[in-house]
Amino acid sequence: MYFQDRREAGRMLASRLSAYADRPDVVVLALPRGGVPVAYEVAKALHAPMDVFLVRKLGVPGHEEYAMGAMASGGVRVLNRDVVEALHIPNEVVEQVIAREQRELERREREYRGDRPFPDLRGKTVILVDDGLATGSTMLAAVMALRQKQPARIVVAVPVGSPETCDAFRDHVDEIVCAITPDPLYGVGLWYTDFSQTSDEEVRKLLAEVVQQEPAQSSS
Repeated sequence: MYFQDRREAGRMLASRLSAYADRPDVVVLALPRGGVPVAYEVAKALHAPMDVFLVRKLGVPGHEEYAMGAMASGGVRVLNRDVVEALHIPNEVVEQVIAREQRELERREREYRGDRPFPDLRGKTVILVDDGLATGSTMLAAVMALRQKQPARIVVAVPVGSPETCDAFRDHVDEIVCAITPDPLYGVGLWYTDFSQTSDEEVRKLLAEVVQQEPAQSSS
């Protein structure tokens, strides 16, 4: 085990991101829920604003682990038409999946963000943070969705990741920062002493603290 918990992992990850400290163009986005305590420490160390970036994979009906697209915070929707056409998925079925995931996305948005608008990311350097990278499928969906928001630069940052997955991300983002890349990985949670589930309450608490700490900083 390498990290005591996600907060400690975030502090260690922040030390690898010092080039992004005190820059007005930087925004830290966390993948909830596990990425939030990590991102909180990163944002605090870099003196950067932080928010959550909610992602819902659009699973192929009957094979939900296989994504035919993704939707995310800020009204982003990405559909892989090649997958939809190759599997002959009817449009009405696609729309049913989208509607179901949209409801869940909106519920979580209200839960975490409340009335705060999603930040304007055009021209920004976005540091996308999670607590680890195993297969990377959710993070890849997040990157695909995030591109629709037109940031200038996307940096994916995690405390621990599979070396193969971290390496593969070099083709998808401007920079990938994996603090440690144990081989074999076995599982992200094995590298934390405390890898207990992050609660919705903790997510809300950390987001509220960030908002109070950065009153003068705006990402719009």
